[in-house]
Amino acid sequence: MIDFLFINALILLYLKIKSKHMKKITLIIFVLAITINYAQTTITATIPFQGYDESQAFLGQGEYQVFLDNVDGVLDKPIFLIDGYDPTDTRDIAGMYSQLDFNGSNLGDTLRNEGFDMVMLNFPVYTRPSDATEIDGGSDYIQRNAMVLVELINQINAQKTGNQPLVMVAPSMGGLIARYALRYMEENNLNHDTRLFISWDTPHMGANMPIEMQYFLNYVAESQNNTDLQNMINATLNSPASKEMLIDHYNPHLQTGSTFEQDPNSLLPVGFISFRDTFQTELNTMGFPQNTRNIAIANGSDNGTTTGTPGMEIINHTFDLGNDVTADLTLHFTPSAGQTNEVTRVEVVYLGFIPVSTYVANAQSFTYTDGLDSAPGGKYNLQSFTNAASADPLLQEFAANLQQSEFCFIPTLSALAIDNETDWYAIPDIGGAHNSPFVAWSITNNNEDHVTLNQQNVDFTLNEIRNGVVATEENTINYSFKLLQNPIKDNITLLVKDALKHQELDIEVLSVTGKRILNKKITANNYKIEIPVTLENGVYFLNVSTAKTKFSTKLIVNE
Repeated sequence: MIDFLFINALILLYLKIKSKHMKKITLIIFVLAITINYAQTTITATIPFQGYDESQAFLGQGEYQVFLDNVDGVLDKPIFLIDGYDPTDTRDIAGMYSQLDFNGSNLGDTLRNEGFDMVMLNFPVYTRPSDATEIDGGSDYIQRNAMVLVELINQINAQKTGNQPLVMVAPSMGGLIARYALRYMEENNLNHDTRLFISWDTPHMGANMPIEMQYFLNYVAESQNNTDLQNMINATLNSPASKEMLIDHYNPHLQTGSTFEQDPNSLLPVGFISFRDTFQTELNTMGFPQNTRNIAIANGSDNGTTTGTPGMEIINHTFDLGNDVTADLTLHFTPSAGQTNEVTRVEVVYLGFIPVSTYVANAQSFTYTDGLDSAPGGKYNLQSFTNAASADPLLQEFAANLQQSEFCFIPTLSALAIDNETDWYAIPDIGGAHNSPFVAWSITNNNEDHVTLNQQNVDFTLNEIRNGVVATEENTINYSFKLLQNPIKDNITLLVKDALKHQELDIEVLSVTGKRILNKKITANNYKIEIPVTLENGVYFLNVSTAKTKFSTKLIVNE
């Protein structure tokens, strides 16, 4: 890519020349700079990562595209959008941009019209130069993709104009990639210059793919030697990212020496051995970025609304396999707490009454929580999974006969990174004993499809992005205020630095959903300001600002 400083120097040089001819050249150069930024560019990490099943470390690869703002066309307010889990790269950069469509408009367009620049990072299928191996970037190791993001952060920070720090919008697995990259940079004294990390329905505590579905797909693929299904399973369930994220994976449940028969002594949920626990432990040890404002969007319910019922039947259908052979399929959600049920049954019959084969798999839930399939959370649709994953006629018929197609994909507690609550059905106790590491969040009353934009989380996102903008070098964010006590009861007591006395303060209190509860102006005539409030018990956010200073903090009301 052409050096931005070099281009800017040329523009300034030509602006000094009064010739109309030279002014035209200046315009051409300026347009050229914009055009170059719009080009899709391959990026390779400079920091390698060695996977759990790899004999050496490899560099990751991605592709990115910069969409400059519609105000000045200068890369000066970068907002990153990081792609999530996407096996076989079904969602390219154009698809990522369209993911921001909402109510007839597009969130990316809205931000660009306000002077922000969108930087889209995708993880495509590519051939690794070092060993000519094809790598599916959309489901590769989360850590390796994070190293690609580290390189992109360094490049964009070197290219941008001005002093605006980055904003990271990271949906789904992209939130894990961004979290890992930002914290890695902090731990290794690399300046990411990022002010805001927006985690969007990210599986911080793991993701769920119904184990009954995993058993069924693997049984058909292996027992019938169905290469299409085997390839699909390898690209999805057996990808490095799936092994790192899935709370329950079919593979550890298999009998030794069998590719599909279940071990009857392995019924409780368990992740892929040497992947899941290792990754989650590393993530927990690293924690969250320390130099950013970390906020979360969850598409799961905040009030315990479930996605179906534990143990419920989701399909009971007979498939005609031809030549007088049929297959009866029955699947159930995982059971209630402490219970065991049959989740997968496939009975193959000849002439309607002669048994050919029977496959059965069971599941057990821990005593402290019902099964994950029906828990509150961002939903996924089995019809979408089967239709997108394979054109196999069996899967198409399966999708058409589902009684319950939606399941919990990203549990609400996982999206909020609440790691000390063992009951997946618990109502989030965000400000209490089971605290979320995020300082602000947007949650819905009902379970929505995973990574859904709604008016609430769009307003929440825009408010967070807009309020953190640094207008000039002197207008920096600092902490010139302090709460005298927190939790509060009926008064907010704000301590003000001497330098800010007699200035007008904008006081704003927001609910956890982003709703404005209080908005008033107060002149700081004393070092201590009392602000009477009438608020119900709970968690709120206090924003205090002057012309040059902004202070934000979590506010807890506990009478």
